[in-house]
Amino acid sequence: MIFTTDAQGEITYICLEWVSYAGQTREMAYRDGWTTPVLESDQDAVRAVFSEAAKAQAEFCVRFRIRCADGSVRWLVAGGVPSFGPPGRSFLGYLGSMTEFAPTEATEIAAYGGIERFIPPPTHVATQAVSPLDTIADHLIIVHSLMEQHDATSGLREVKAALFKIGQALARSDGSRLRLN
Repeated sequence: MIFTTDAQGEITYICLEWVSYAGQTREMAYRDGWTTPVLESDQDAVRAVFSEAAKAQAEFCVRFRIRCADGSVRWLVAGGVPSFGPPGRSFLGYLGSMTEFAPTEATEIAAYGGIERFIPPPTHVATQAVSPLDTIADHLIIVHSLMEQHDATSGLREVKAALFKIGQALARSDGSRLRLN
């Protein structure tokens, strides 16, 4: 599930899959409202990772539990890559992804994460994108992570530019139509 944030780490776009998955309208999820379905015991850790990452303008990854619309508790991993733009390569926020990775409630551990390289897990069937822009963003985030993981610098600038362009398109749209211009 794709999301974008502003420079403070607050959600400015969230994909339509979030509505059925978390049981929130998109408007409810904006800013930090998306953390409402996050288990109360995990909320502080999630907010701290988002805030710390935004201050450092660095990639982040956080794992947490969420109470889904159907009442079940599931584990998600969320992470994002920073986006920079004019003027002067200003930090604009994040293009990120959330994926279910363990469809069960595990009470032995709580939320955890930090500023680190974000390598998204394979997409779980429960969190697959249906919007073309969200699907493109998901794949570009994976490409970016793999290139950085393997120090493949040739083409990395173009991938970052594509991530920026997709982030702009998501900010301008509801995510349902492909509009990159």
